[in-house]
Amino acid sequence: MDPRPTAVQAPIHLRIADDIRMQIERGELEPGASLPTLAELAARWSCSMNSTRAAIALLKAQGLITSGRGKAPTVRIQPRKVIRSSERHQVEKDLVLKSEADRAGIGEAETNLGISIDNQRFTSRYDQIAAGEMAGIFGINPNDLLLRRCYEATDPMAGLRLSWSVSYMPVALIESNPALLDERNEPWPGGTMHQLSTVGIEIMRVVDEVTARMPTTVEAQTWGLSNGIPLVFCRRISIDGGGRVVEISDADYPADRTELHFVTPLKAWPKSRRKPSQHGL
Repeated sequence: MDPRPTAVQAPIHLRIADDIRMQIERGELEPGASLPTLAELAARWSCSMNSTRAAIALLKAQGLITSGRGKAPTVRIQPRKVIRSSERHQVEKDLVLKSEADRAGIGEAETNLGISIDNQRFTSRYDQIAAGEMAGIFGINPNDLLLRRCYEATDPMAGLRLSWSVSYMPVALIESNPALLDERNEPWPGGTMHQLSTVGIEIMRVVDEVTARMPTTVEAQTWGLSNGIPLVFCRRISIDGGGRVVEISDADYPADRTELHFVTPLKAWPKSRRKPSQHGL
């Protein structure tokens, strides 16, 4: 007889969690549906209440269910999805040439969240800070001033954060137009690209850098995040035709409701290029 290892059965709490997870994935348990009580699960699986509690905790950590003290667990209703596409940079640049009415009708709220800014609680806060460690990116001195602009949108009904970003621009680049230094002019029709156009700056290249990490307890509460959901961080670096960095913008996005959509246009081969052989050489 061939020797073979003893089959290891998964712990009971994992089997319970897997069974419920697959019911959710198959659509048998729809968003908002109530799960069996801990006692019902314990009776069904002939296990202890501790095992059913561990199964529920595992499902919460996977972001599949929600529950609270004294409330029955329910299948999580997925929040509104945010689509962050690199195509929005060209959309914003094209808006610079349109009328103020056209610019006012399309902003980050509409392109990212798909909802009007009128349906959000929007706030902006400006201040000026020393460039410090950002000086190297902008090519300025550490003591030179940056205009820091913080933007936040929240759901007026739930009170949860919908979007958040902070932008930095060298004050010396934009101070010729005092309106750009005044937060009372927000939201600005046409956004940053139009603001920069008023001081003769045209954005020619945008670099998006994406990282992620787990949120703090405060961040999880502010965004309404379930256990185990990370935050995605997008840094946008805007560069003019002379290769000068003119703005840096950092934005946070919950990973459970964010789609990153990057489009990269490619230049065509020169027509004079020799056609490849049948072997691809």
